[in-house]
Amino acid sequence: MNALREAIAAYLPYNHQEIRDKEVILAYLDANEDAFLRSNLLAHMTASAWVVNSRRDKVLMVYHKLYDSWSWTGGHADGETDLLAVALREVREETGVTHVRPVREEIYSLEVLTVDGHEKHGVYIPSHLHLNVTYLLEADEQDSLHICREENSGVAWFSLEEALRASTEPWFVQRIYKKLNDKLAAVSLADG
Repeated sequence: MNALREAIAAYLPYNHQEIRDKEVILAYLDANEDAFLRSNLLAHMTASAWVVNSRRDKVLMVYHKLYDSWSWTGGHADGETDLLAVALREVREETGVTHVRPVREEIYSLEVLTVDGHEKHGVYIPSHLHLNVTYLLEADEQDSLHICREENSGVAWFSLEEALRASTEPWFVQRIYKKLNDKLAAVSLADG
């Protein structure tokens, strides 16, 4: 966990949301040894991916059953402290793509996300927080896409603008996905 904590501490926030969320994540990690486990019912670490194509003009999204919306990929740490590995695993599991790699291995974004209480496998999961680390990944548009029936009912590539319109979660669109797209423009310029 020390390497991840150091990476989060060294991360330069993009906006005020990331400044505040970084503070919350670091304080929670310092106070909770079980922050990487779902058994911590108040909050736990997760990893997400903003998956783009090689031209950086499309994003790969899944239709998430729980949220009833098109969304990014991601999942729980479940004890793993290498959250980049978690993000890569979740992309493969949720979309079926096999050719996926980090654009950069550094943290792309930080978020504290609310999760409403819900049923999973017949068990009620109380409302809680996801302390989320996002990575920018690149996948091959030619890879076959497969639905992960347990979690989603669709997988598709969207233009960056279409991705914002496809999501039915206003807070995510305005606070997260738009930010990720805006940051992508800066990455593309730096790589160009």
